[in-house]
Amino acid sequence: MPRGFILQPTYRVRDGVPVVQLFGRLEDGPAFWVEDDRFRPYFFVPIAQRDALPRGPALSIEASELRELDGGAVARVTLPVPSALPPLRDHIARPLEADIRFPYRYLIDRGIRAGVDIDGPSASPRPGLLHFANPALQPADCRPRLRVLCIDLETTPDASAIVSAALVGDGADEVHLVSARAVAGALCHVDERALLAAILARVRALDPDILTGWNVVDFDLQTLVARCRARRVSPDLGRVEGAPLFQRDAGFTRQGRAVLPGRVVLDGIPLVRDALRLPDYRLETAARAILGRGKHMDADIADKAGEIERLYREDPAALVAYNREDARLVLDILEREGLLDLAIERSLLSGMQLDRVGASIASFDLLYLPALRRKGFVAPSVDTERQSTEVHGGAVLDSTPGLFANVAVFDFKSLYPSLIRTFNLDPLAHALAGDGAIVAPNGARFSRSEAILPEIIEHFMQRRERARAAGNRHADRAIKIMMNALFGVLGAASCRFFDPEIANAITSFGQQTLHWTQAAFEAEGADVLYGDTDSVFVQLGPGPLAAARAQAEQLRDRVEAAIAEQIRARYAREPRLVLELERVFERFFMPRVRGGRSGSKKRYAGLCNGTLEIVGLEAVRRDWPSVAGRLQRGLLLRLFRGEPVQPFLREVIESLRSGALDAELVYAKRVRKGSLERYTATTPPHVQAARKAGGRAGPVVRYVITRSGPEPLLPGRALSAEIDRSHYLERVLRPVAEAILSHVGEHFDDALDRPRQLALL
Repeated sequence: MPRGFILQPTYRVRDGVPVVQLFGRLEDGPAFWVEDDRFRPYFFVPIAQRDALPRGPALSIEASELRELDGGAVARVTLPVPSALPPLRDHIARPLEADIRFPYRYLIDRGIRAGVDIDGPSASPRPGLLHFANPALQPADCRPRLRVLCIDLETTPDASAIVSAALVGDGADEVHLVSARAVAGALCHVDERALLAAILARVRALDPDILTGWNVVDFDLQTLVARCRARRVSPDLGRVEGAPLFQRDAGFTRQGRAVLPGRVVLDGIPLVRDALRLPDYRLETAARAILGRGKHMDADIADKAGEIERLYREDPAALVAYNREDARLVLDILEREGLLDLAIERSLLSGMQLDRVGASIASFDLLYLPALRRKGFVAPSVDTERQSTEVHGGAVLDSTPGLFANVAVFDFKSLYPSLIRTFNLDPLAHALAGDGAIVAPNGARFSRSEAILPEIIEHFMQRRERARAAGNRHADRAIKIMMNALFGVLGAASCRFFDPEIANAITSFGQQTLHWTQAAFEAEGADVLYGDTDSVFVQLGPGPLAAARAQAEQLRDRVEAAIAEQIRARYAREPRLVLELERVFERFFMPRVRGGRSGSKKRYAGLCNGTLEIVGLEAVRRDWPSVAGRLQRGLLLRLFRGEPVQPFLREVIESLRSGALDAELVYAKRVRKGSLERYTATTPPHVQAARKAGGRAGPVVRYVITRSGPEPLLPGRALSAEIDRSHYLERVLRPVAEAILSHVGEHFDDALDRPRQLALL
């Protein structure tokens, strides 16, 4: 029986009949195309509301054995085509499951995610593609090798013509060029129309499952389609007939999507943005940070579009090399970070297609609704008019500022998922809570016997352990992302199961657990220096590191046992919480709140196995210039190693004054409001710099502070004034240094060639 991976669930209406279409790749190689015309769209209504529905010959209304979550009876309403559903549900005050996309409804009813067994005869409409008509389908576990192709276009400055196109990936490493003469490394075409036809033919011949690139949706593919239409070339990029469709997410990111029949388009930018924090997400920046190499073009060239035009005119071979390298960089970045493998694993877990695996609410539906149906219930539709309600976060304990030795960090493994398993924190359990229910600290009640999420999480945890044992880091990471998203989904008003009582029950159990943990360590005579959500920082006894580790392991066992006993005694539940010893810092630093005496929160540094780890401090913040990191890391390392810090501080100050560190004085900040004109009440430094750039700064503004104020850094443009080094001395170096020096009785002014400030005398 053929087994495959679903790339794209969709549908078409053919002769008035909806046809579900599933495109994908079989485990043994060929692409597949399933069509099923037997399925019809449907939804449910409370039985009392069925008379509000208009009657018609194509409409079927039948009583159902299923129930609402509150136990109410429902009727099933079946329609002829998906487009008939939206206007019909407007007649119902409370429609149920009336907003599930038709092809996903098909998959949910069969319990299918991304893997599928296909039982039925097939035909081959073209080589390399098998077509199945109305087969029997079953869920399966499948990991085929998907074909990936990267496309990168070079155009005239106004994108009115494509001059070069690179295709790099499975079976391809080529650059197509518009040129009347041969050019080294290129496949040359007499004009743009011939180039377009060749690109389309090659994509169809290579038959990729995934098309990728950098900004491939909003630039490369849209430009390609526009030029095809301008040149009267049919832009057929899919596995079957159908024009490319461009969409934009309605959410905050406004991420663009391209829909090609039978293929998935994965843009490199959102893949990297979801995985890594970078100063900006230009290909040059990402390639330098991830690969240690960049594009084949001088970074100081201000007019890159003009330079591409010049290369095409004067040195086409160099343009070909540049074009090819751009495509290679994208594939190398995705390979180095395992981002395609991660997307595949997330799709296998949730059933969402590859370009929508980040849609956590839709993923939750694909996981939860089949199990809810097996329990005999239907779900509500999303209440689009529901307002968000505050969901409380995790507890944060007061911190003790200072410099410490032998500090252990303990945290609960997957705290929120573990609490869900322990206390049945679940929409169905909440709906069915009766006598003897579990009562959360916030007062929410949950059934002891009926629940779905604990079973899903148990399955995920077992799967994660197998992935770890097999060394499959992508599956491990995908499962972690999925489990952590479960709480966030329940706290989102756009989720059909949103209930603030459930979300706050999870966080209130978490807060209670953290306070229990603090009390348990203190009962053992150990001081808790800090705690945040699922972690506590504990002061161990003095002495060698090996002895401290042994003490930490013993503490872990006793504290975990104490918390487990509290859960059994108070809730009569078997605890699923696992307390882990994450690390032991040889030296640890907790700063004070700037300008105060109390300890900071979510900001600390420590030395573990000789490696400096920094969280939340200026050295790892993107809105501080890198000279802050140079100073902070250097001071902390010397302090942790017992070395004097003043000589290093003086060295950094002198280097700053001499201009040797000018390259490290750059601020980088994003224009958050989308438009400079929207900054009216105040004008922050990065906005001032962006306005001086005259539209050339981009969304992330890079600037320095000069004696005449903020100045943008632009290729080929010199600063109009001298850098204000006193600003960096007093506003950057001083606060970073004093936050550390104050704990060891030293002062920033001791490193300056002037007396200490009178205010400090």
